[in-house]
Amino acid sequence: MRAVNGLTARWAGTASGGTVFSATGVWPLLALLADAAGGAARTELAEAVGIAADEAAAAGRELLGALESMRGVDTALGLWTRRTLPVREDWAGGLPVDTFGVLSGDVTADKATLDAWAAQRTGGLIERMPAPLDEDTLLVLASALALRTRWLQPFEPGYLSATSGPWKDRHLAGLLRTTGLLDRIGVADTPAGAVTELKVLGTTGVDVHLLLGEERMSASQVLAAGVDVLARRHRAVPGEQLPYGEVGPGLNVRKVRCYSPTPPSLNVATVAFDFSAEHDLLQHPRLFGLDAARDDSRGHFPGISHHPLAVGSANQAATTAFTDKGFRAAAVTALSAIAGCAMPFERPAPRYVTTEIDAVFHRPFGFLAVHRTSRLVLAAGWVTEPEPFREDEEY
Repeated sequence: MRAVNGLTARWAGTASGGTVFSATGVWPLLALLADAAGGAARTELAEAVGIAADEAAAAGRELLGALESMRGVDTALGLWTRRTLPVREDWAGGLPVDTFGVLSGDVTADKATLDAWAAQRTGGLIERMPAPLDEDTLLVLASALALRTRWLQPFEPGYLSATSGPWKDRHLAGLLRTTGLLDRIGVADTPAGAVTELKVLGTTGVDVHLLLGEERMSASQVLAAGVDVLARRHRAVPGEQLPYGEVGPGLNVRKVRCYSPTPPSLNVATVAFDFSAEHDLLQHPRLFGLDAARDDSRGHFPGISHHPLAVGSANQAATTAFTDKGFRAAAVTALSAIAGCAMPFERPAPRYVTTEIDAVFHRPFGFLAVHRTSRLVLAAGWVTEPEPFREDEEY
């Protein structure tokens, strides 16, 4: 899991603008290719996956098996080859039996087949296979990953309008909730700057960590810091240990007087989001270990076939949504009110004191979808375009 999260952190280093990606989706494919590669391609792929090439295929199969056992996570592996391409039995024998398909050479029919596989394996979240096919395509190796979870504690949907920053004066679909669990929020001091981390727990053991950095920090810095906190390279100070005042990005700890004993509370305001992204992995070939493998003047995968093969394309399509009910998407608005009285009267001073923490995600922020027990990052992204507030919807 550490090697996969390492690829997540390195991929995050290339992030700019709103995006979503899954290193967990691409890592097993790179691992399977590393095992079958030779020469410089083998060295580069092993470096990309973070383990020795002769151990990579077993590790890839182990990851796929672990994903299959996770509640709320669906995963699949697909391999399509032309009938004229002989595939080595020892390499194909390590793949699941339901993995194999045939490329007919009819580009339109093959595209329809692969698109149908992508839609079926993701429950309709991804409707097409992000693989450009043509008459020269001999092999397609693909993975599908879909995850869904509902919140243990839902948000209240409503309206949010930021008073500053990139979202200033925009009417956004907001999400609000209050909890007594102060350890759901924390602040980490990282070399790039302070990062506020909110953990939103799901019912399937998959949680979403929202990450708000200092305004000067880039998307890549915030996401990389989030992975470092997950790996415990940086400690996030939990809410109950935070001092009073503005203690982190979007985070304020207040002492509040009250008329009866009241436990501390964490008030969260964030935004709903729902967007997709596509990635051409060959734009960063060294990151994914595909620089040498894309050279079509020679073959690079003798472990797959004695026919010379090179990487012609490598793409990922990803989508995400965060809503009031679960991970698939949503937004935030925070309102406060005091009760009025029919007649004025002199009220005694409050006798009790409690602590309230306000966490507001009111400008672009990052997220990590994390399997709780293994701490594997299943998906990551950067939110720049939250969902707009729609007056015709009932909240």
